Amino acid sequence: MNQRTIASTLSLSGVGLHTGAQVTLTFHPAPVGHGVKFKRTDLENAPVIAADVNRVMSTDRSTTIGTDDGSVSTVEHLLSALSGLQIDNLLVEIDGPEVPILDGSASPFVEVLNGVGVEEQDTPRDYFIVEEPISYRDEATGSELVALPYDGFEVVSMIDFDSPVLGQQYATLRGDTDYAEEIAPCRTFVFLHELEMLFEHDLIKGGDLTNAIVIADRQIPQDRLDKLAVKMGKETVEVTEQGVLNTVDLKFHNEPARHKLLDVMGDIALLGVPIKGRILATKPGHTANVAFTKLLKKAYMDQRRLKGKPHYNPNDEPVFNAVQIQEYMPHRYPFQLVDKIIEMGENHIIGLKNLSVNEEFFQGHFPGNPVMPGVLQIEAMAQTGGLLVLTQQEDPFGWDTYFLKIENAKFKNFVVPGDTVLFKMELLAPVRRGICQMRGTAYVGNKIVSEAELVAQIVKRS
Repeated sequence: MNQRTIASTLSLSGVGLHTGAQVTLTFHPAPVGHGVKFKRTDLENAPVIAADVNRVMSTDRSTTIGTDDGSVSTVEHLLSALSGLQIDNLLVEIDGPEVPILDGSASPFVEVLNGVGVEEQDTPRDYFIVEEPISYRDEATGSELVALPYDGFEVVSMIDFDSPVLGQQYATLRGDTDYAEEIAPCRTFVFLHELEMLFEHDLIKGGDLTNAIVIADRQIPQDRLDKLAVKMGKETVEVTEQGVLNTVDLKFHNEPARHKLLDVMGDIALLGVPIKGRILATKPGHTANVAFTKLLKKAYMDQRRLKGKPHYNPNDEPVFNAVQIQEYMPHRYPFQLVDKIIEMGENHIIGLKNLSVNEEFFQGHFPGNPVMPGVLQIEAMAQTGGLLVLTQQEDPFGWDTYFLKIENAKFKNFVVPGDTVLFKMELLAPVRRGICQMRGTAYVGNKIVSEAELVAQIVKRS
């Protein structure tokens, strides 16, 4: 599936639940690779804030993202709508600090976005593919979220408030679930005793009892209900047989569980890419959702780095064996650090080194705990990259390669006896005047062990 954005610009206005501020959102189509970003047009310099889990500033009663220059609160319902509609790229201009609550669900966002239409772009979507279980658990709250391998996208939300009114419920979104009809309309909910506390502390300036399901999980005298009604601009409120205030009717018997699922989708959308996997969420909440999404983000970044991992079949004929490499390069034992070249193209080359415990450097580098020195890994990268450049010369023999610069070198895992190291070198720019710029990555199995950017020059040997 290709990336998607909206077909044209549109606006939507409403009041923030917690701030009570009147806010207007303006949605703009965005180019491929843009992602979802918020632009605070009411602030100086109009800071742009990416919808990224690393930008989360608070999960107190809602999810807030921001930078030092500004923030946007209550982003979860809008992000859930974008996830449900599979919209990848969008610029959201907002002239206030909080996304409006509207009716407490994602439906208003779904309706206006569907109204202008969703447009497919010309670049495939990038996915995070869950390859092994990833789990998060908060022992204090009992919240637990797990991601499992699955060929598609599925979310299961399970709640249990140990209440006679709101006990165990679950909801599921599968591939055949109509998000717009079955998940988006489900509104946020709050217990009556929590609502009273929020009013007392002036923490829900934009609430009016129509944008939330209020659950009465204990007996409340009618006079207290009447006082609450006055604060909310109502003549009176009552508790229905279902245990909720009569200000709204439930749309589904498990609407709270469905709304929790809606929130989970919104919070994990902060990963920045769609997921192929099954998400199981038990007692989810914004804090747990965000902590879990940070684990997903780390796994996604590791997966992204490994996308270019070379595949090695020892039965394949090499491009160059160890003897042929010596024809091009002057290095000899113990400084020839590449055993063979297994792949070579116009702009990349892959070399291989089989490490024996008898390597010269293992004898003195941490005897009893042998580790390949990082600087020799960089040297092996340089030798591999040098072969790519030398073989492209009209007269490839009789050259030497000299370092000019090493940047962004990182050593991530130990390289030890018995390892087979693959060195992948990629040209960052065309070779000019014998100067080559390359990115090097060293792999052992499914691990990146080191990486660096190298600049070198080949010089004709006199």
